[in-house]
Amino acid sequence: MMKSFSKYITFAFFLTLLFSCNEDRINENDFGTITGIVVVEGSNEPLENVRISTSPVTSTVFTDVAGKFKIENVPAGEYSVGARLDGFLARYEPATVINNTSVNVIFEMEISTANNRPPSTPVLIKPAENEVLESTEAIFEWSSTDPEGDPITFSLELRNDQDEEVLLFEDISDSTYVYSDLMLGAQYFWQISATDDINPPVLSPVGTFKVMNAPVENRFLFVRNINGNNVIFSADEEGNEFQLTSENTNSYRPRRNVAANRIAYLQTTGAQADIYTMKRDGTDKVKVTSNVKPNGFDLNEINIDWPENSDRIYFPNMDKLYQIRSNGQNLNLVYQTPDGSLISEMAASENANLIVLKTNDLNGYNVSFITISKNGNFIDTLISGLPGGASGLDLSVDNNTIVYSYDISEFQSNDYRRLNSRIFTYNISTADVVDISNEKPNGTNDLDPIFAPNEAFVIYTNTSNDGISRKDIYTLEIGVDETRTLLYTDAFMPDWE
Repeated sequence: MMKSFSKYITFAFFLTLLFSCNEDRINENDFGTITGIVVVEGSNEPLENVRISTSPVTSTVFTDVAGKFKIENVPAGEYSVGARLDGFLARYEPATVINNTSVNVIFEMEISTANNRPPSTPVLIKPAENEVLESTEAIFEWSSTDPEGDPITFSLELRNDQDEEVLLFEDISDSTYVYSDLMLGAQYFWQISATDDINPPVLSPVGTFKVMNAPVENRFLFVRNINGNNVIFSADEEGNEFQLTSENTNSYRPRRNVAANRIAYLQTTGAQADIYTMKRDGTDKVKVTSNVKPNGFDLNEINIDWPENSDRIYFPNMDKLYQIRSNGQNLNLVYQTPDGSLISEMAASENANLIVLKTNDLNGYNVSFITISKNGNFIDTLISGLPGGASGLDLSVDNNTIVYSYDISEFQSNDYRRLNSRIFTYNISTADVVDISNEKPNGTNDLDPIFAPNEAFVIYTNTSNDGISRKDIYTLEIGVDETRTLLYTDAFMPDWE
């Protein structure tokens, strides 16, 4: 009897244990899925190979090339999902996994800067230490690199010994900066700050340079091409030069007015030109023209004139001649060609009611020289219908002689190339034409002549007729053979007052 009772107890315990185990078993539907994407904070760029794990621990996976991940068969419950990748701060996001459901998690990971290094100390390159600048413009240049390749932002601080002003130029992304309003005769101190916007700014040593005193005896003006822009210089007879306009602007055709002690010139912006004036030292630049601008068949081939005893600057606009005061007021139409020919150059008398004009067709050819009065009345045709190119025009102080250059080859082309330009004088009273290009080298052009102040010489440009070679400025004594004198190399568009 006791043996039967013992078997009964054992069987009952087994049934109890069996039913208890069945109650704790997890149902196959008590699982969910965690999906998501990992991107860079700010740019939303997907991140590949990011390690994704959970707490409590389930599976560990890695993101694909699109930054996406998927963890399957995750028991239902509350989790903390972590994302880790070298170079980024670890991120954690909560996730609640529900039976037979997918939960989505998005990570925006921030780049780690814990080990980021600052840019190198900026090295000052230009201006050189204690350099004396022959211009009111300084081109600042320096070098600095970032070990991680982070973008660097620079600031330039500029001081001088003339006043207490501190100039600060910020948010410079390049390692160069141009400043065009330096004080003549001043000593300057400059310093560069570099930052990667992660580390504290790094300061360069303090650099020093000087600006030369204002040139007061420079009677010559000319143009030099620097990095694709025309730049105006002044110079004395010993060859000492001073830069007047910025290398960042295209400025040319300088004309000095002695009475006003200023220089008028052309400056282009895109496909348009304007007249500006400045002091002889290159300061106080003022724009003169506005709605009506200088224009012609080629902006490089048009000219302006500013008679010494007048406040009026003359300039062409296609078939019209205008005058405007040097302060930009009182624009007046002086003359319009009756045949539609274009006005390219002019020479207004300083002491008589006379203006000489050079006209041409849309291609720069079919050249004529005519005279008009200053109130716009036609006077006479001096030369008419020249088939080749011509450039340069000036009028003698006695109003009886003009000087100009003309291509005697009569060559015509779309690029206005000239093959054999020579300098001529024309006597208005007698109509005599004289070739004064004595001993001009073969294969070259004499261009843009003007009279010297004493009119015993002309000053002009000589260059190869290939159209791409260096241009140089010479003087030539009128009526004397073989007296060409080189004044300035790599220079053109001269003026001598």
